[in-house]
Amino acid sequence: MENLIRPVIVVGGSVLLTVLIGWATDLLLRKADARHSETPLWGLLRRGRIPYQLVLCAALLRGSYDQAQLLEDHRTGIGQALTLVLIGSVAWLVIRIAAAVVETSYSRYARMHRDPARVRRVRTQVSLIMRVVAAIVGVMAVAAMLLTFPAMRAAGASLLASAGILGIVAGVAAQSTLSNMFAGLQIAFGDMVRIGDTVVVDGEWGTVEEITLTFLTVRTWDERRITMPVSYFTSKPFENWSRGTPQMTGIVYFHVDHTAPVDAMREKLRDILRECPAWDGRACGLDVTDTTPNTMQVRALVTAKDADDIWTVRVTVREQMVRWLAKEHPYALPRVNTADATPPPARIPGARSSSPDGAAAHHP
Repeated sequence: MENLIRPVIVVGGSVLLTVLIGWATDLLLRKADARHSETPLWGLLRRGRIPYQLVLCAALLRGSYDQAQLLEDHRTGIGQALTLVLIGSVAWLVIRIAAAVVETSYSRYARMHRDPARVRRVRTQVSLIMRVVAAIVGVMAVAAMLLTFPAMRAAGASLLASAGILGIVAGVAAQSTLSNMFAGLQIAFGDMVRIGDTVVVDGEWGTVEEITLTFLTVRTWDERRITMPVSYFTSKPFENWSRGTPQMTGIVYFHVDHTAPVDAMREKLRDILRECPAWDGRACGLDVTDTTPNTMQVRALVTAKDADDIWTVRVTVREQMVRWLAKEHPYALPRVNTADATPPPARIPGARSSSPDGAAAHHP
């Protein structure tokens, strides 16, 4: 009877104590979150409930398993498994706590600063820092797990002795990966491109959606995703429309007839912009920039606060100006000349013409 009750008390008691401590901790975090609604820290810490309970349960079972006297022939293997679970859950909990602290700091910074460019820069740095922290904690957890095996501890000396050669070989083999990692750090702290920036890459216009240590994802205007190595942005030129101030100047070209009323088009452009909410009111203008034998080129210049609004302003001006010209001044639209060619004047008999050397000649 004792052999049956002892394992139930030890294992069941560990699980029950884990549930009670986890419930009490979660209750305290909920109360703290309700009391301090200005910070999301306590609510974010609740995301670590599962790894926290795993840590408690693994630690309690690891410490009391010898008292259970259960499966004593496999005591070493079960103890090893509990140790591995404990190390892994501790690493998981550390990552969740670090993510909660970093996310809270970013939220506080975003509330205090109204400059969207600075907020995007900090967001990019924070996301990359979290990836580095997660990678470091993961590597340390795996190393700690491997060191729990006696065979791995015995091989540690030989591994350390050949670490220099292995490092050189790994560096050569992973040259592109390491270059991408350093490029990712350079992007994060060099403020070259940030999450949320509007960029033009290889002729594709889009928004930076994700930045990691090795690759960057751009979401295009038609909802496609372009993934490229971060080293691209440190080795090749690209357009960043969000760099500095997000304000932009846009151009709309019209090809009209030479008789088009340019002054009336200027007035109409101002009327269109006054009714366009996307126009920021900084500047506008309309000028004739080029002519051809059949048409003349008119350039309308408009401004907006960012790339999205400048697109709206340009399409609005283009659409309403063409509609106004077609309705009020149809003669100003480009026309194709279909008149017959004028024949050369007829030669009059007996008329004198000039010879190639400039002397007058008489027709016979």
